[in-house]
Amino acid sequence: QVQLVESGGGRVQSEGSLRLPCAVSGTILALNDMAWYRQAPGKQRELVASITGGTNVVYAEAVKGRFTISKDNARNTFYLQMNSLKPEDTADYLCNIRRRGSRDEWWGQGAQVTVSS
Repeated sequence: QVQLVESGGGRVQSEGSLRLPCAVSGTILALNDMAWYRQAPGKQRELVASITGGTNVVYAEAVKGRFTISKDNARNTFYLQMNSLKPEDTADYLCNIRRRGSRDEWWGQGAQVTVSS
């Protein structure tokens, strides 16, 4: 059974930093593409950052230069480092993995991030 467990959410002041880990079990992380999404109240879920094909990294325009997605295959965990946080970054952040070459995908439970001005 594949499980994704997030941690690291919380409340931070504007310009602060947070790191969100997503610990993966039940599958080998290196066999999957991975991504972070976020959803703010009343808004659609949006892609924040992704790693596909093991090396191709993509960021949403709104977070470029501030957020970094990374992976640690040995720990079967990937991360979202968020710096220079803004109030508009406030959202529920969800990690996602998708098995390459299939439609199988799994989601974490979500981590609430609240940025106050």
